[in-house]
Amino acid sequence: MRITRLLRIITVALRFGLDDIVLEHERVRGLRPWVSRLLFWRDLSTPRAVRLRLALEALGPIFVKFGQMLSTRRDLLPTDIADELAKLQDAVPPFPEADVLATLERCYHRPVDEVFATFERTPKASASVAQVHFATLPDGTPVAVKVLRPGIDAVIHHDLALMHTAAGLMERVSADARRLRPRAVVAEFEKTIRDELDLTREAANCSQLRRNFLHSPLLLVPVVYWDYTSQEVLVMERMEGMPIGRVDELVAAGIDLKRLARSGVEIFFTQVFRDGYFHADMHPGNIFVALDPVNHGKYIALDFGIMGTLSETDKSYLAQNFLAFFRRDYLRVATAHIESGWVPPETRIDELEAEIRVVLEPIFDRPLKEISLARILVSLFRASRRFHVEVQPQLTLLQKTLLAVEGLGRQLDPDLDLWITAKPFLERWMRDQIGLPALQRRLLAEAPYIVAALPELPRLVHRRLLAPAAASDTTVHALAAAQRTRNRWLALIAALLGAIVVLLVWHKGG
Repeated sequence: MRITRLLRIITVALRFGLDDIVLEHERVRGLRPWVSRLLFWRDLSTPRAVRLRLALEALGPIFVKFGQMLSTRRDLLPTDIADELAKLQDAVPPFPEADVLATLERCYHRPVDEVFATFERTPKASASVAQVHFATLPDGTPVAVKVLRPGIDAVIHHDLALMHTAAGLMERVSADARRLRPRAVVAEFEKTIRDELDLTREAANCSQLRRNFLHSPLLLVPVVYWDYTSQEVLVMERMEGMPIGRVDELVAAGIDLKRLARSGVEIFFTQVFRDGYFHADMHPGNIFVALDPVNHGKYIALDFGIMGTLSETDKSYLAQNFLAFFRRDYLRVATAHIESGWVPPETRIDELEAEIRVVLEPIFDRPLKEISLARILVSLFRASRRFHVEVQPQLTLLQKTLLAVEGLGRQLDPDLDLWITAKPFLERWMRDQIGLPALQRRLLAEAPYIVAALPELPRLVHRRLLAPAAASDTTVHALAAAQRTRNRWLALIAALLGAIVVLLVWHKGG
């Protein structure tokens, strides 16, 4: 099967002229005329990026998803290819009803009609990994049932094996390819696609996001019905709304598009900077708008297979960079890179600052409303490449999501100024991270550990301080005096720490 699949890939690649992209390299450029004569029947007038996208679509859903992931790596890809791959749509023909029913009966150990009051045999949506059917629970609750595509694991296994082989060959024959780290890119894709094969993981993602936005006036997230959910089946609340891409219909339904655009930006920055946990697959097919009277104008999030997470360090890095960008404080941008630990410690900060200035300064000649925060990140990654910055996977997901949010926001409101919308949020977040409120919050979080360690603190510090003194020729009397001084200081430090913790806990309780 692998040989057959490999021949299929080679045939598609030749048909769409992907060899022409390879032959652009100076080492093999001389072969281009010979290949052109041999494959004279091909039309290569279409741009290379379009031909690559069409080839991936012809190769099937796994390659489509790989192309979607590649589109996020704008630090590695040329702009034309990254922009074109971002257009890939993950829509494939549905699999047969018999396979759906067989999967459900295997998971539930009984016929489908005994599990659900009603089950619609015609799928509502179909994608590469799963498809969705509408159903009703025995108590009358309307639900959406997501069923994993049968045999998808074997397909993914074979395609990933071919991708790994191709990536290894690329790294062996080309220094440029080694710089792009194709094997690492394929490994990153493998982790993402295998996570999507476990629907309990998606269910957990959905539950977490719902908990984060449980009382939000902006976003609705469906309830997961865990009693009906397994690795191959996900059952969640059925959400009614209109796809966000139908702009004219949204206007006809009375939706304020400018407000909707601003709300989308606020939701994104809330996920990133408040929670450090964000929906990382926000294409228009996964976002609806509620039209019912109670939730009119709220966003509805769907499909939680890909989520991004950010640490406190990541969030601080991003906030400082975004604020520094728009203040043109390139020294602060460079310093944030070094403080994050993503730049080798021997990096000269003045050289990094100069490189960032060269890339970013031209951007600010444009009106603020035309400046793309996502493309600023892209420019930053590219500027940092010569300094051997390792772009973090969570930041590539963030970049992809930010591009989607910007594109969606400006589709709804062409005059949307992301900076005006985002800057107050970022500044509030930065204020919240410094000063007494932040100190109180962090000490409260660490209070159980501080209280447990306080009784041992004098002994541990005393042992540490005493070690060098014992090795010297200090007199016995001097040692005794020094020890008494140390003990007094240790007692004072312990008392102060204890008082701080007690006061903070008391203040929190009050």
